[in-house]
Amino acid sequence: MTVRVRFAPSPTGMFHVGGARSALQNWIYAKQQGGVFVLRIEDTDAARNKPEWTEGILSALDWIGIERGSYEGPHFQSEYAGEHRAAAARLHESGRAYYCDCTREAVQARTGSQYQGYDGFCRDRGLPAGEGRALRFRTPDEGETVVVDLIRGEPTFENKLIEDFVIARGDGSPVFLLANVVDDMTMGITHVIRAEEHLPNTPKQQLLWDALGVEPPIWAHVPVVVNEKRQKLSKRRDKVALEAYRDEGYLAAAMRNYLMLLGWAPSGDREIVPWSVIEEEFRLAEVNPSPAFFDEKKLRAFNGEYIRALGVEEFVDACRPWLTGTGTIAPPPWQPEEFDADAFAAVAPLAQTRIAVLSEIVPNVDFLFLAAPLTDEAAWAKAMKEGAAELLDAATAAFEALESWDAETLKSTLEAVGAERGLKLGKAQAPVRVAVTGRTVGLPLFESLEVLGRERTLSRLRAARVRLV
Repeated sequence: MTVRVRFAPSPTGMFHVGGARSALQNWIYAKQQGGVFVLRIEDTDAARNKPEWTEGILSALDWIGIERGSYEGPHFQSEYAGEHRAAAARLHESGRAYYCDCTREAVQARTGSQYQGYDGFCRDRGLPAGEGRALRFRTPDEGETVVVDLIRGEPTFENKLIEDFVIARGDGSPVFLLANVVDDMTMGITHVIRAEEHLPNTPKQQLLWDALGVEPPIWAHVPVVVNEKRQKLSKRRDKVALEAYRDEGYLAAAMRNYLMLLGWAPSGDREIVPWSVIEEEFRLAEVNPSPAFFDEKKLRAFNGEYIRALGVEEFVDACRPWLTGTGTIAPPPWQPEEFDADAFAAVAPLAQTRIAVLSEIVPNVDFLFLAAPLTDEAAWAKAMKEGAAELLDAATAAFEALESWDAETLKSTLEAVGAERGLKLGKAQAPVRVAVTGRTVGLPLFESLEVLGRERTLSRLRAARVRLV
């Protein structure tokens, strides 16, 4: 038997990090088993059926390493509407489903509760199909439905506690439960690896598989992904869009590594490991069923480690979209002709050790490419206190007299200027840093001044001094 797994997202305008985790788990499992990864877009909701949203899914999968052409699909659920309706008809003809004209209000009036669920009123009425009549599955009155789950063991559900659920609406269109089952049957899916939130649907779907005479797949429900308050990640409340992390400057390799740790861990006391190790060691049976905490701070630290592990040329290439404003990245505050690739290459090794996401490269190096620095007013007020004007005068004069313009000479020169005023280097360099870069923190100052050059450095020191008049 060839293992066939599927990833079946709905096009919603964003790609959820939890969905990305499930996609990676399916992808790895299929590769380990010599099987097939199938992409199915569940597009039957017309409000969510926009080509650009489907393209967003494909693009996000490309980014995390599940590239177009390496999997089967994408298939579209809407293409299988005929199969859905045929399955509904088979279930009705075999007596496993019946038509029901009960409204929600009528059911509540009979049961006296809005929580009790459907009471089976139409089970034996023998209603034919008709406008406004939903098709309900006839759940067995007795027995149990056992779900064999690679992660959760064998969850068992009493059939009498499962209401006769709707499988087709009054207009004949199938609901998710039936469409999902029929799609998996049609595509020969052997293993369903999906989020824990679908577990309550699984006994109903397994009953449908049985009623349609097909052996159900092997199930694996991976843990729900939660925030720091242990609440399920929500797009209304949490930062969950994979694209947002990509555009902020998280590396795909770091994101893949981190996502795979949500509920699973590689061998040994380590978390940052090569993808080849994850592909070799990952086991569905070892996934922890407990909720998995998506810790953005930890992801950020992961990303910083991955950035620092890049070769300098790799780092320069990785930063280029943020320096040039290409793709989905917002343009930087300088004009294209102002960007100096050689200047950036000179400071790249310094910047590489200081940023955790690639978008942070812009505020770290913008002073190199702008005619005047973007001054942080809070930083200005903090640095330009009493004595700052005199220090800037002295630093400017000392720098003007230098024969050599290199970091070491600049440092020793400013250190001497500060010492004459009873200031340690840290205090002496604060006004200079803000005058030249606009900020109190950033790349090493003297290496920055070396790359910026004599004329531009002195011009900025003089401009700051004028402002202090």
